[in-house]
Amino acid sequence: MVRLWGGLTLAVVVLFLALAFGLRAVIHHRNTGSWGFNRLSGKRWSAEWNAGILFRAALLAALTAPALQLAGVLMPFPALDGGAFRTTGAALAVAGIAITIASQHAMGTSWRVGVDPGERTTLVTAGPFALVRNPVFTGMITAFAGMGLLTPNPVSLFGVGSLIAAIEIQVRAVEEPYLLRAHPDSYGAYAGSVGRLVPGFGRVRGIGAREASRG
Repeated sequence: MVRLWGGLTLAVVVLFLALAFGLRAVIHHRNTGSWGFNRLSGKRWSAEWNAGILFRAALLAALTAPALQLAGVLMPFPALDGGAFRTTGAALAVAGIAITIASQHAMGTSWRVGVDPGERTTLVTAGPFALVRNPVFTGMITAFAGMGLLTPNPVSLFGVGSLIAAIEIQVRAVEEPYLLRAHPDSYGAYAGSVGRLVPGFGRVRGIGAREASRG
């Protein structure tokens, strides 16, 4: 049974990556001529560089955790190895994948992976973006948490932690400063009324005025 869940989870992870990155990139390329992938790295030890390393670690862990369990190399934590946890994990994985794909679709041609400081895309505030400012990341965290509960071994839980850390760094230190430069007035108002990753949490009032005073 342990190996069976490892195999099923590995299939879910591959499906998620294929839909969220592969298919999304193909659709984006068809609509814009660009694959939508910008660099996920900066100067060594910079916030962007650290976020990129953690993202890669999370993706690698998501793939290797169920593969190692399938091979019998890793075993799940006994305290998390039960039907209730698997049911919750399956529900979170399905919900997370759906939220990620729907949020990417809502971004339209503004979808990107990473930030290009020279680019100026439309600020999306409708649909799922009216509930949280980063619904794609909310969906990813939900999906990874669900997949982690399906194969709750040390590597999968490390992957979930790495993803959360990567997203926190990427959003706070890279994407929000970029969006403030690109949309100083509209993003400042948006950030003050809509939560960051969870509805109602992470709103930053007066952010535009503070950044303007620093400049």
